[in-house]
Amino acid sequence: MQAQETTTAYLFKLWPWMEANKNRLIFGAVIVVIAGFVAAFFFWRQNQKELAAGQALTEVIVSTPPNANVSQLADSYSKIAADFPGTHAAERAAAQSAAALFEAGKYPEALAQFQQFLKTYPDSVFSPQAALGVAASLDAQGKTDLASSAYQRVISRFPDPNAVSAAKFALAQISEQQGKLAAAENLYEEVARGNPNGSLGLEAGQRAMELQTKLPPASTPGIPSSPLNPNTKP
Repeated sequence: MQAQETTTAYLFKLWPWMEANKNRLIFGAVIVVIAGFVAAFFFWRQNQKELAAGQALTEVIVSTPPNANVSQLADSYSKIAADFPGTHAAERAAAQSAAALFEAGKYPEALAQFQQFLKTYPDSVFSPQAALGVAASLDAQGKTDLASSAYQRVISRFPDPNAVSAAKFALAQISEQQGKLAAAENLYEEVARGNPNGSLGLEAGQRAMELQTKLPPASTPGIPSSPLNPNTKP
């Protein structure tokens, strides 16, 4: 009973203030209602946009024949990315557009697309693949030094094991071509240990074994590898 009386007394004291500020309260309530409608409309529109983008991407994927022109496919993906910005489908389409350009052998265009993707979607789940695409596009153009640095960035910046393994394998190939056999062998072994059952790991293991036959035998520490060494058995 006492609590009810206290509440009644509080409302009685508050009422004059509410009367004095009636217009302000009404205006505030209207603003809250309008903000709620705007937020609801925004989320509804974004949901509709996501649905439309997903349908457009699915249509391109489903309707693409096996022998489709890769360049035209890249254009289709680019159009989806441009028409539906800010959607997950646009993000995926942008990544696939760059990949399609790379597959078509248009390495400068692919490089530009991969770089733009990383600027637009820096936190995307496809960022490791896009960074790897940057390195591979440079590598395909014979820009070995730039490609090596780009592969190193993939290894150091991204936790994606598949992208890291691919970057290490590519770096091993570059080292092998440059005659740095020991460095190449180490990288191949890292890839093999990280992917013991994968095709890339198996190939890396095989290449590491092949390079081991080309490398000079390691000397025992403190014992010269010479037939004149008294500690060497005949």
